[in-house]
Amino acid sequence: MKRFQLNISIVFILASIVACNPSKTEDNTSTQINTLQQKKEDLLGGVSKAVCYSGFRSGQHPDRGDGAVNPTYGQVLEDLQILSHNSNFKLIRVYDSGENSEMVLKVIKENNIDIKVLLGIWLQAELSNHETCEWLTEPISEETLRINKNLNQEEIIKGIGLANLYPEIVVAVNVGNEALVDWNDHKVDVDTIISYVKQVKSVINQPVTVADNYKWWADHGTELAKVCDFVSIHTYPVWEGKDINEGMSYTIENMEEVRKALPNSQLVITEAGWATIASEFGERASEEKQMQYYNEIMDWAKKMNITTFFFEAFDEDWKGDPNNPLGAEKHWGLFTVDRKPKKVMHNLYPHLTE
Repeated sequence: MKRFQLNISIVFILASIVACNPSKTEDNTSTQINTLQQKKEDLLGGVSKAVCYSGFRSGQHPDRGDGAVNPTYGQVLEDLQILSHNSNFKLIRVYDSGENSEMVLKVIKENNIDIKVLLGIWLQAELSNHETCEWLTEPISEETLRINKNLNQEEIIKGIGLANLYPEIVVAVNVGNEALVDWNDHKVDVDTIISYVKQVKSVINQPVTVADNYKWWADHGTELAKVCDFVSIHTYPVWEGKDINEGMSYTIENMEEVRKALPNSQLVITEAGWATIASEFGERASEEKQMQYYNEIMDWAKKMNITTFFFEAFDEDWKGDPNNPLGAEKHWGLFTVDRKPKKVMHNLYPHLTE
């Protein structure tokens, strides 16, 4: 009888402990808030919700060796009017400082559109990454690498010029996009990028950053983070085999990994998305799953005061394998290439669904 009473007492005590402590979910939420939640002043441009923008439509593309076919002034204006409708998006990211990005800034200014810009400076390969990049079938020649280094300096000068010409629109400048990870085809040495960041910071007033995969930042980012005004992170659960039921939790894990490595850095997510069609992902890609991930990450970003750029505004059918129209690279948009809203945007754009 005494043993029975003791067991009952133990059960009662354990139950009381569980009742008095948060659940595992609540523990996780509390941990996120303690480690990831930033101040509102850490929001880029004062907003948590942002979007990546590249306006290339069917038949258009950036320079792939024989010149670019860029969107027209009117097409860029149409895109920006869509994105800024009812103040749905007030912050966009562009990837370079070339002719198309200059057009975006010009259209915003001349039409008084309520959109700010994270301006990109695109860096081309200064190292041959043929041993770890699966689509580089042979080494990049030394001559090409020397030319690229000069082109990168020209791009930096253009970026500096645009940041100073449009200070009321450009809220920050990003130097290099995924130029540090081992699997890319435009690799640049980290010390070189550090020098480029310092060069840009010395002559503009806006904050300067570098955008790359969360894992690179967590494993190798300490020195680069010291010279960046904020750390720009890419996270793609669906590329890493996750389905939608794990998408948001995995994104949070990625962010916590970076936070642990860089405890004092301001964090921005400069790419996170979910493809709606993808031969690579099968049933893990769909408009319903994109909608769920978008809503989850934007709700979370608002609570955490972490500016998050969803990738991307519009589908781009020039990307990826031209012989595979179902390839993921072509189908990340919140809108189709024909500017029709996907399910995630239906409620915000009923006038475009017809």
